[in-house]
Amino acid sequence: MADNGGEVPLWKTGLTGRCPACGKGPLFHGFLDVQPECIQCGLDYSKVDSGDGPAVFIILIVGFLIVGAALYVEVTYQPPYWLHLVIWLPSTLIISLGLLRPLKATLIALAYRHKRL
Repeated sequence: MADNGGEVPLWKTGLTGRCPACGKGPLFHGFLDVQPECIQCGLDYSKVDSGDGPAVFIILIVGFLIVGAALYVEVTYQPPYWLHLVIWLPSTLIISLGLLRPLKATLIALAYRHKRL
């Protein structure tokens, strides 16, 4: 479970939403609300602040993917505009919400790893 001197890997914390210290306790209650502390190891999450980092990364990643794909589809197939809306609006929403929690957990794990938690 843990490597690098007892630390949980960042990717594992991000994907599972678990404590960055022990890798066992849940990091979140609800969709994005952070627990007050880890129920397994007692790590205090009261100073956790991922800020706007997850949103900025999501804007960059989703913007690149959706705009690139939409341009490719437009140039290749030239579908009507309503079809673009039907394809790209839900895709944008699904990808954005799918990335939000893992990116927030990863930034919290980075804060823990660099002793800012």
